[in-house]
Amino acid sequence: QVQLVESGGGLVQAGGSLRLSCAASGSVFSINAMGWHRRAPGKQRELVASITSGGSANYADSVKGRFTISRDNAKNTVYLQMNNLKPEDTAVYYCNAAIYYIRWRDYWGQGTQVTVSS
Repeated sequence: QVQLVESGGGLVQAGGSLRLSCAASGSVFSINAMGWHRRAPGKQRELVASITSGGSANYADSVKGRFTISRDNAKNTVYLQMNNLKPEDTAVYYCNAAIYYIRWRDYWGQGTQVTVSS
């Protein structure tokens, strides 16, 4: 069994920062790409950032220059450093990862709420 557990969400004022963490646990044989998605109220889920096993990162235009994704392969953990937060960043943030356990499949975390007040 494999689980992704997120932490680090919360309430912050506009212009502030938060750091999200997501750790994979259980029978993890190998992890490929990892990423963060978000779903704001009344909107569809969108990709925020992703990172390959080699460290190549990709960002949504709306967060470029403000968010940084990173990972620690030894800890099976992905991070999202969010700076200069805006009210429109308010959403539930989900991490996901392509993990090999018996076969390759996508796993998702339970989500963590990020609320940015103006």
